[in-house]
Amino acid sequence: MASLPHSKTVTYEEWLRMPEVKREEVVNGEIRIMPAPSWKHGDVIENLFVLMLSQVDKREVRIRLAEFDLIIRRRPLTARIPDLAVFQVNTIVEQDGRIHSAPQLVVEVLSPSNTRRERAEKLADYAALGVPEVWVLSPEARTVEVLYLENGQLRRQALLVEGILKPRHFPGVQVDIARIWPD
Repeated sequence: MASLPHSKTVTYEEWLRMPEVKREEVVNGEIRIMPAPSWKHGDVIENLFVLMLSQVDKREVRIRLAEFDLIIRRRPLTARIPDLAVFQVNTIVEQDGRIHSAPQLVVEVLSPSNTRRERAEKLADYAALGVPEVWVLSPEARTVEVLYLENGQLRRQALLVEGILKPRHFPGVQVDIARIWPD
């Protein structure tokens, strides 16, 4: 992720007045421009989206792909863009065109350029917001790491290469891991 070429951090209010830019996260007030995901990355997310969408009641559940801002905190401003987020509709808090509430499930797809530090930062932010479940998908290793929020931290529950994923808050949803990966 590249940062803008200045050291000034932005506040929530300043950020709202800025022109919309696709694929930017803000971490502790620092704007980070993110490259577009790779083709394979997009296929993985699209496959998962399609598999899950067909199993939920769209009046009660919203599944969103990467193009929205999830506000972690306003001061210092931290806004993330999950690859995929699943919300129970009655829990969504939208303000200023941004989401200010925790999804019940966040999915992140690893890219070769992701560092351990970036991953740890992002998981800590999701934990701070109260996201109860995160799936971290590795297209290269073809694994799914399942993490649950426990005592304020996201902790690994499983590292899977096959089988069926069943999100805790969406009991009617089952995802065959083999169907996530592009052919």
